[in-house]
Amino acid sequence: MTDTLSVRDNRTGRDYELAITDGTIRAADLKQIAVDDDGGLATYDPGFVNTASCRSSVTFIDGDKGVLEYRGYPIEQLAEHSTFLEVSYLLLNGELPTADELAAWTHQVTHHTFLHENIKQFIQGFRYDAHPMGMLMASVSALSTFYPDASDISDSANRQLQITRLIAKMPTLGAFAYRNGLGKPYVYPDNGLSYVENFLAMLFKMSEPRYESDPRIVKALDVLLILHADHEQNCSTNAVRSVGSSQVDPYSAVAAGIGALYGPLHGGANEAVLKMLRRIGSVENIPGFIEGVKAGKEKLMGFGHRVYKNFDPRATIIKKACDDVFEVTGVNPLLAIAKELEKIALEDEYFVKRKLYPNVDFYSGLIYEALEFPPEMFTVLFAIGRTPGWLAQWSELVQDKEQKIARPKQIYTGTRTRDFVPMDQR
Repeated sequence: MTDTLSVRDNRTGRDYELAITDGTIRAADLKQIAVDDDGGLATYDPGFVNTASCRSSVTFIDGDKGVLEYRGYPIEQLAEHSTFLEVSYLLLNGELPTADELAAWTHQVTHHTFLHENIKQFIQGFRYDAHPMGMLMASVSALSTFYPDASDISDSANRQLQITRLIAKMPTLGAFAYRNGLGKPYVYPDNGLSYVENFLAMLFKMSEPRYESDPRIVKALDVLLILHADHEQNCSTNAVRSVGSSQVDPYSAVAAGIGALYGPLHGGANEAVLKMLRRIGSVENIPGFIEGVKAGKEKLMGFGHRVYKNFDPRATIIKKACDDVFEVTGVNPLLAIAKELEKIALEDEYFVKRKLYPNVDFYSGLIYEALEFPPEMFTVLFAIGRTPGWLAQWSELVQDKEQKIARPKQIYTGTRTRDFVPMDQR
């Protein structure tokens, strides 16, 4: 049986057959459904809630079943057995690396972590109270001026070099932005440390010869980066692809992604969870808060997801990471409130009926706070983890022959065909 959609235009009485491929119809096929010369039908889809903008083999999500896979590998297996750099290689290349490939990839990233001194001076030019995400977005964009060859996106070797540079330099940029706000001297990368160990050292090292990170902290942060590495066509990834469709360099495209992630509806959800938990104050206040949520007077932050209509598979993993971190730092007093809130929400018919399950943001803020990150750094950590996903999506876009420069249609709602009125007659 041919996969088609039969459409009758009741305005004209004409019938049309539209091909169905991979559960979609091509929007351009709707243009044939026209009345006179009106240009044909288009779809109106604010927020792209039911519009596929690309074909991608990077990440698979089944929101109804709570499934998240990178290149076909379940996130649960990657979080347990892999490392962030290994997952980055997988996202970028489509396959897990061999031992030799991982060693070579790790060496390449490690030896691109340093920044040009002018970039350091650029970061130092920000005020002490500048938001680190604004600093990160500006400095990533500025990197394009240091590597003008990055604009040659048709050269695969050149693309790989820029990808390596950006993944390597993101922790350095994030750490420098963090220390700028504290008025502390910047710590240069240490090539003898792992990716996460090096990041922690650049963040927290003071006068000690070498900063020693607790392995449990290193593992927990590595897992957090893996969980954030990619998430299909979300707001920031769509921004990277949209800007990248103009064939701009990857630094400028990723800077657009950082700008999208900067928004509170995308990257700031875990901070909102902490504010909610503090406002609740104690376990005893939870019943009253729950009633407020049901009455529409309170918002339950960290529950539910636009994609996941079942549980968020990342939430279970991050909850385990919470336990590991608190073994080192001591238990965050907000944890008791969070666990009790989760328990009630998972049992209460009001929330179960609405499929409001904990998402990745519900526990991640507790971990970041336990590691003594200020809330404004939470989104920077998100951006560092998401960079390989952005770059994998950008690389896929660049090589996709079907892709064109992004140019969505609009429905014009303004006034038409007015005559100009001279100033003295207005």
